[in-house]
Amino acid sequence: MTVPGGGPGGEGAVRKARYGAVRARTEALVEGLGPEDAQAQSMPEASPAKWHLAHTTWFFETLLLARRPDYRPVDPRYGRVFNSYYEALGERVGRHERGLMTRPTLAEVLEYRRAVDARMARLLEDGLEGPKAYLFELGLQHEEQHQELLLTDLLHLFSRSPLEPVYRPAPEGAADASCEAESWTRFEGGLATIGAGPEGFAFDCERPAHQVMLRPFELAGRLVTNGQWLAFMADDGYRRPELWLSDGWAAVQAGDWRAPLYWRETEDGWSTFTLHGTRRVEPGAPVCHVSWYEADAYARWAGARLPTEAEWEQAAAAAPTAVRDDDWLVPRPAAGSGPAQMFGEVWQWTASPFTPYPGFRPTSGTAGEYNGKFMANQIVLRGGSAVTPPGHSRPSYRNFFHPHHRWQFTGLRLARDVAS
Repeated sequence: MTVPGGGPGGEGAVRKARYGAVRARTEALVEGLGPEDAQAQSMPEASPAKWHLAHTTWFFETLLLARRPDYRPVDPRYGRVFNSYYEALGERVGRHERGLMTRPTLAEVLEYRRAVDARMARLLEDGLEGPKAYLFELGLQHEEQHQELLLTDLLHLFSRSPLEPVYRPAPEGAADASCEAESWTRFEGGLATIGAGPEGFAFDCERPAHQVMLRPFELAGRLVTNGQWLAFMADDGYRRPELWLSDGWAAVQAGDWRAPLYWRETEDGWSTFTLHGTRRVEPGAPVCHVSWYEADAYARWAGARLPTEAEWEQAAAAAPTAVRDDDWLVPRPAAGSGPAQMFGEVWQWTASPFTPYPGFRPTSGTAGEYNGKFMANQIVLRGGSAVTPPGHSRPSYRNFFHPHHRWQFTGLRLARDVAS
């Protein structure tokens, strides 16, 4: 397996530059936050910003630096505090109690990052080969995942404040687009290859590449919009049990769901809380922060269905993979012809459970706990979101969450069957 690194003689410099860029981006995300912002935990599923800063650092220290027999950790107590779910690496603080860890302080966590960065620089100067090269790239991809999680967790935290704090001011421009008529792209089906090939980095759950048989189908040219979701709500979509699966209807009742998460109804209409503060709901922008249960119910109401992940990947293979890297941290309306918005606006729920591909083998060693043990009771999402780091997503990327989760940047695209 090959991983990014550069040509002969330049691998160390290329890796050091990439490592520095990823680590710097994480710290740029917490600029302007106070220690109080970085400490708080708004719900058990979320983590404090301080914990994200430390856990990503612990990952490099534990999975790479500590492999040296004479290695001495920066602080041996940090393993228990910043381990996430690695059973092979010992005891850890429960996820729901991460916000109770007031020590180390934010300043001490940043010093921890400095110390590990200095040690990583020396390791990269010595060179990486084989499994270490893969673990290094895994560490970078892991930190990029936590960059996105840090923002989603901050959004949920700030949404709980009556002060409606603004994480970043909204850039100027990007006016709402008109709601154009829905367009559909037909795919003839047949044998299709999905999954990541042997070259380049991919998570173990993306492999092996394999063939699947697809029936002819159509895919919507854009993501479902806020305007379309408002029509679903106006037609009592949240009050009609015939549209919902049993577990979904139970979640609606238990959570008193009446609209997507962060939506608020005022005298002036619907608004939504975002990382740019409270904004009006733009009809042409993709709907966001809906659960799989809601996506499934909407698709049934619309006379369509959610695409399988294989259908989505076949459609995405011909779509541009570049995602936006601007300062907008909210989904934006579609531009151009479809299928549009395959990447970089909202993670798109599919109809596929997160299960292993035929021939799946988890990564050997501790990293084998990264994906495989979560292959139950979760649903695959595809495409990336407005807060996914630039260049992080790809057609074969498999994100996954439980069907009731709403705090992620999750939306949907419709599919439907066609006659063969």
